[in-house]
Amino acid sequence: MNASDAGKLIGIFDSGIGGLSVLREIQALLPFQPFYYIADQAHVPYGERSLNEIQKFSLAITQFLAERGAGTIVVACNTASAAALKELRKSFNDLTFVGMEPAVKPASKKTHNGVVGVLATPATFQGKMYHTLVERFAKDVNILTHTCPGLVELIESGETQSSNTRLILKKALIPMIEKGADTIVLGCTHFPFVIPMIREIVGPHVAVIDPAPAIAKRVAYVLEKSGRINGYSQNKEQSYATTGDMTLFKHALRALLKIDAEPSMLSWVNNELVLPE
Repeated sequence: MNASDAGKLIGIFDSGIGGLSVLREIQALLPFQPFYYIADQAHVPYGERSLNEIQKFSLAITQFLAERGAGTIVVACNTASAAALKELRKSFNDLTFVGMEPAVKPASKKTHNGVVGVLATPATFQGKMYHTLVERFAKDVNILTHTCPGLVELIESGETQSSNTRLILKKALIPMIEKGADTIVLGCTHFPFVIPMIREIVGPHVAVIDPAPAIAKRVAYVLEKSGRINGYSQNKEQSYATTGDMTLFKHALRALLKIDAEPSMLSWVNNELVLPE
């Protein structure tokens, strides 16, 4: 990477394929921007792990991406953002971070009757970020929550249209609709991949908020502000990597992003992320 390209690389990571929902929105806005996407599928789902574990994974992945020249890190995972974003900014103060947060603020503005449903992982709901958002922007809103146990794993395995996926979503969504929810917030980056099924269940009069487009706009803003937008296709790096099953990850890229890519295989060695020799 030459001097003019310094800092243009976007590092993006998630516990698995969920962050691809954010990546596709970033690519739509910044088609020539180089990026390096890491799916930590060896540890998926993050939502059931301790905050300390998630912080360790996030710090190590960020270190790996920084060593490859990333100037902006997109924490494309609500759970990792809630658990580790503050620590990441403290440990890597020379990098720019864009994290995820449940779209409580836009939902509180969009709802007509003051009843909002939020789908997210247990770790996201336990994090200080979520409670701060509710306290600041949704004091007068009735927030209904559900952790959708098993949904992340089903989406990871490619079951975006299966009966099992539908059953989990119905268990979460139907009680929310019966209690009057007119707005549903997707608080996990995996969940946008089942938006069609969600819309079938909740019906046309319920708003479904996917935060990925707003995150992509934020990434574009910080890159433009720092003069790091890549306006040309030359030297564009598109790298995908996984710490899990390479075959499944390649299948996910094909199914979800409609691309054929050759991802790299990464390994965890003594709490560090490394490229196998």
